[in-house]
Formats: sequence, structure tokens, C-alpha cells
Amino acid sequence: MASTNSWTVEIESPVAATRLFRAGVMDCRHTLGPKLAPHIVASAHPVEGEGNIGSVRQFNFTSAMPFSFMKEKLDFVDAEKCECKSTLIEGGGIGTAIETATSHIKVETTASGGSVVKVESTYKLLPGVEVKDEITKAKDSVTNIFKGAEAFLIANPDAYN
Repeated sequence: MASTNSWTVEIESPVAATRLFRAGVMDCRHTLGPKLAPHIVASAHPVEGEGNIGSVRQFNFTSAMPFSFMKEKLDFVDAEKCECKSTLIEGGGIGTAIETATSHIKVETTASGGSVVKVESTYKLLPGVEVKDEITKAKDSVTNIFKGAEAFLIANPDAYN
């Protein structure tokens, strides 16, 4: 029987939490992601809904990710608290390596006025499957996407205010 595993990553940023959440979470996946991290995100688009709970969005990736695409369903979003949770519903290894996967992203304000992005991914592997470089690749890709959003926001101080 496969066990449930998880990985976490924390990314510090000088950018305010609300701006980084709007750009790096809510908009990055549709608009900014392919522009800021084209080496990771080939394209992204909504499949169903308008970014609220129950919405489904698809991301198509380059070879930088361990899978070519994924569809995720937004389970929870609180823009004021800069937090969202989603469930992987297709692609991303579902059915081939992973039985289930969820992610929780929270962007918190730091004492300096910047922020820290906290990402936790929880997954259950299919029996007999082992992960190797996939977790490191996923963490690196998440970090690169948020650092790309950060660079955009620093260069464009009026964006996402």
C-alpha cells in the first residue's frame, strides 16, 4: 500500500504579500507564467470557471517539469489572506505515478514588509512507484516561477497594487 508523502518549499521575497499572491498565484498561471518563466510554463488557460472555487485550470509545461501538463481544481481561495488550495485532477503524473495530489500555497507578510511564499504539496504515489529527481525539479520550478513574478513586480512597481 502506498503512503502519503509531502514536500514543502519557502521562498522569501522583498515584494508585498498581496502583490506577489495576485501576480504569482492568481494571474501567473494564466497570464504571467508563460511570459516570465517560458522555460517552465509553455502555456496556461482556464478550462472551467473564472478563478473562483471549483474552477479548473490547465498548465502546459516544458521539459523543465517532470510532466507535460496538469489540470488542477481550485478547492479554496482567500485573496485577503493570500492563500489557496488545489487538487490535481489530470496530468501531472495522475494515474501513471500519482494516485492523488494537492497543493497549498500561502503568501505571508514578513516584518520587513516583504513576504514569504509557503508551498506544500501532498501526494500519494501509486504502488511500486518511487520518486527521484521529480521533487527537486518541482521545487525548483515553483521557486523560479515566484522569482520571475518577483522580478516583474520589482520592475513594475505599479502592477498588481
